[in-house]
Amino acid sequence: MLTGLYHTHAGSWAILILLFLISYFASRQKITLMIQRLFYLIMLGSGIGMLILGHFNGRYIIKGIAAVILMGIMEMLVARKRKGKKHAGFWIVFVILLAFILLVAYNKTFMVL
Repeated sequence: MLTGLYHTHAGSWAILILLFLISYFASRQKITLMIQRLFYLIMLGSGIGMLILGHFNGRYIIKGIAAVILMGIMEMLVARKRKGKKHAGFWIVFVILLAFILLVAYNKTFMVL
C-alpha cells in the first residue's frame, strides 16, 4: 500500500509542477488551474496516507507543512501574475521550498528529527 501511495504522491507532484507552470505562463485560461487544485487534493491525500503508514515521522511532518505552504505560494504566484502585481519574492520562496521538499523527499538532507 505504501508503494502505491508513494507513486501516486510523486506522480501528482510532477504533474502539479507542470500544471503550475502552464497556469502561470498561460494565465488567460482557467482549466489548468482547476486541474491543479484537483492535484493538490490528490497530493494531500496520498501524503497524509503515507504519514499515517509511516507512523508520523517528524521529518515528513515538516515536509508536509512546507508542502502546504508551497501550495499557497503557487496559488499566490498565479493570482498576482493575473492581477499584475509584483511577485519576485514569491518566486524566491517557491524555489527554496521546492528544493527543500525534494531534498527531504529523497533523503538528501542533513536534517535529523
